[in-house]
Amino acid sequence: MGIRGELFSTRFSCEGRTYFFNVKENRNGDIFLSVVESKPTETETYDRRSIVVFQENMEGFMRAMRTAAGYMEKAGPRAKPEAAPHQPMRARPEAPSPREDSHSGAARIPRRIVIKKKPQSSDSKESKSKELG
Repeated sequence: MGIRGELFSTRFSCEGRTYFFNVKENRNGDIFLSVVESKPTETETYDRRSIVVFQENMEGFMRAMRTAAGYMEKAGPRAKPEAAPHQPMRARPEAPSPREDSHSGAARIPRRIVIKKKPQSSDSKESKSKELG
């Protein structure tokens, strides 16, 4: 197994965005796909967004993806609405992969951490209200 459970990784770059497709295995042995979109910001950092699809949900995910892609094909190309004059893109370095910059000393984008708390039983709520009261 590779770095952080990575089994396979590839990327696709277009129009200033890079998409990473990482197949990983977690500690429980579950295999999942992590799709990460990375795009540079004006402050020389990268904005990252990701989704995770577990192996058992991949068939339904791909079915929905094919349906959406089929709709886009039928809709055909759309003319872009008139907007302000085109701003030339600034030169950007290629986006590093999440694996490459995760261990460097470079400025990192903080990640959200979700801490799930166990629900308190009614007995413990009553005892706390007695302690406070």
